[in-house]
Amino acid sequence: MSDKPTVSYWHLWTDADGISRLTRCAMDRFVLKSMNPPADPQWQGEKTTGAMTTMVTVQPVGWIGEWHENPRPQWIIPLSGRWFVESMDGTREEMGPGELSFGGDQNCRESGGKLGHRSGTVGDVPAVLMVVQFDNAPAPFAPCEFR
Repeated sequence: MSDKPTVSYWHLWTDADGISRLTRCAMDRFVLKSMNPPADPQWQGEKTTGAMTTMVTVQPVGWIGEWHENPRPQWIIPLSGRWFVESMDGTREEMGPGELSFGGDQNCRESGGKLGHRSGTVGDVPAVLMVVQFDNAPAPFAPCEFR
């Protein structure tokens, strides 16, 4: 079997001063086991349990979400197209299919007209995103909480 995998993601989080930040993180706590025997083993990460809401959203070409916080802690999984996220500290990252991000910028404090993050589409096609929101979980207050 191949080596234990590492899966990277961007984590948008709020520091103790209420400023949103983007940090590159990695999930690396994978265990090789069958999802349901007799299926062959596969690398499985830690499970997250609890009430969640899942939806697919389509951001039109040119769409910009001006400064706002994520409505709930949420995973954002691009399915097609590209989008960007800009945090209050000035970090801006573009993502496309296969590039995961976790939006946990709740509890920001306005600073210089900024609150939370900006996001929007990149390029000349819509960005199709799958969003998995945690219904009742607090946002992590440190980067890279998902391992």
